[in-house]
Amino acid sequence: MTELIATPTAEIPNARIDARIDERYGDLPPQERRVADFLVDHLGDLAVFSAADISRRTGVSKATVSRLFRKLGFEDFKEVRDHALALRASGQPTASPVRSGDSSETTGIQRHVQHEQQNFTKLAEILADGRLHQAVEMIRDAGQVIIIGMRNSYPPAAHLHHQLIQVRGKVRLAPQPGQSLGEELTGLAAGDLVVVFGFRRRPRGFGDLIRHAANSPAQLLCIGDATSRTYAKHAETWIECPLDADGAFDSYAAPMSVVALLANGALNASLAAGRRRISHVASTYEELKELDTS
Repeated sequence: MTELIATPTAEIPNARIDARIDERYGDLPPQERRVADFLVDHLGDLAVFSAADISRRTGVSKATVSRLFRKLGFEDFKEVRDHALALRASGQPTASPVRSGDSSETTGIQRHVQHEQQNFTKLAEILADGRLHQAVEMIRDAGQVIIIGMRNSYPPAAHLHHQLIQVRGKVRLAPQPGQSLGEELTGLAAGDLVVVFGFRRRPRGFGDLIRHAANSPAQLLCIGDATSRTYAKHAETWIECPLDADGAFDSYAAPMSVVALLANGALNASLAAGRRRISHVASTYEELKELDTS
């Protein structure tokens, strides 16, 4: 029997830098550990540093910094920085929760609010060309609406589904538990609408899903971040939602706001029918005693 020998993480080209550091950390001399600690603590901020900055901030020589990079499998700091930027662009958590120099919790809150304001300003600019109105009309006029969102995209997709079923019929979230997308998308007809949420760290096969929906008789509405812009050409309407955040994780405030705009727009576009359905849903809640009224 052939013996299987595990390849060290640091020698795997696509391994995250923090995983490489974890594997090598116990064998690093004290000065290189200081550099390694700095890299892990500032992984989301490496774009604003140079090798000289790291040397100065850690109090070690540039030669020591370069030596650590090579031990971790990188040629130089540019390769380290490109690696960190690629992680962030893919949606992987990289930034430290609190940056060096923060003196209070309020500072972090203020930065968070500033990022959210920037996201909403950018979103308003994106929607100013009328694409929101077009998306609302597509929802209003569709025979049935199929909403798809997987992984990070599932929460806004589920929320849109929950809002729309209160104002119109024939809305479903796919895939249902135990079902495949193939089963859910079979039989799409002209007049149907497929709404696909595609935020970064999308599952394998996402492109095939988009192309299948685009080639069907149904219309396609895509909602995603900048990394899914490549799929915009396949959709009748494409809405980009900024996810920029100060911390390690993306902010989904803008996508959830888009959901609110779509749901409110769909209600206002068919106000009489929407109000009747809301009233019937509320009556059913009461009949089934489903909601806490305290």
